[in-house]
Amino acid sequence: MKRVAGQKPAAASKPALSHVDAKGSARMVDVSAKADTERIAVAKGRVTMARETLALIEAGNAPKGDVLGTARTAGVMAAKKTSALIPLCHPLALTSIAVDFALDRAHPGIEIIATVKTTGKTGVEMEALTAVAVAALTIYDMAKAVDRRMRVTDVRLALKSGGKSGTLVLE
Repeated sequence: MKRVAGQKPAAASKPALSHVDAKGSARMVDVSAKADTERIAVAKGRVTMARETLALIEAGNAPKGDVLGTARTAGVMAAKKTSALIPLCHPLALTSIAVDFALDRAHPGIEIIATVKTTGKTGVEMEALTAVAVAALTIYDMAKAVDRRMRVTDVRLALKSGGKSGTLVLE
């Protein structure tokens, strides 16, 4: 984990949970006092598969059609619906959502990279992670008829920036 200028070091003691009230009940965090800043998050994930499955997807010959185009659209739609899926997420006006793919022939699979942006009071990490997860599930769904051994793995946050904590680069 790499910290960038403007970031506070991690506290030695366990921080209070922000999504829990004094009685221990879950609650949405009040962000009304926070300043609007540009927020960016990048998330990544992977779908591993047989070489033949990757070749079918790359050639556009999968039985269910354009796997990557459909997965890209699903990822974008998922990012926009994150607050409806994750109970304590704030609904956000997203200004940019990009879902990209890197095909890996050496270790057959597809890496999914989602970049989400907004200008607001809270970050977009959950939106980027949701985009990756749903894009990965869409790839799986569209290719499962030819490869039941596919695996969705390594869904993770790679970068976040914005707000008073600055930029955090995780890879």
